[in-house]
Amino acid sequence: MQEYAQVATPFQLPCTLRGCRERVIALQDEIASIRIQIATTDIRRQTDKKSLDAAWFHRAKTALRLKQQEMSQLTEHIAKLNAHQPNNQRERFKDALIEVLRSECDNEKWTSIVNRARALHASQELPHG
Repeated sequence: MQEYAQVATPFQLPCTLRGCRERVIALQDEIASIRIQIATTDIRRQTDKKSLDAAWFHRAKTALRLKQQEMSQLTEHIAKLNAHQPNNQRERFKDALIEVLRSECDNEKWTSIVNRARALHASQELPHG
């Protein structure tokens, strides 16, 4: 039986989406491990017709609950991080499109395309009406 500490520490949330995703994966594994250990221990207890170790069970359930709370906070934190980067995929696509166009154009044609794009952008920024 694995021992579970009852120390409730505040969760250190990663500051990047990648860090959050890595922690989510780790938490999923930890949660699954605790659930499996609880189930395995209960099956052994029933098979051996023994009584439940209430202290161990309480520690295991507390550890599970803390992991689930951290998962909830991480999920909310990921949503907040995503809210600050709403066009992240769009921006990456634009960067990829520019890279492809740049590789297809000589300097003169590229300069012409950039100037046309700037003029279009400037005209779209002007208030109409």
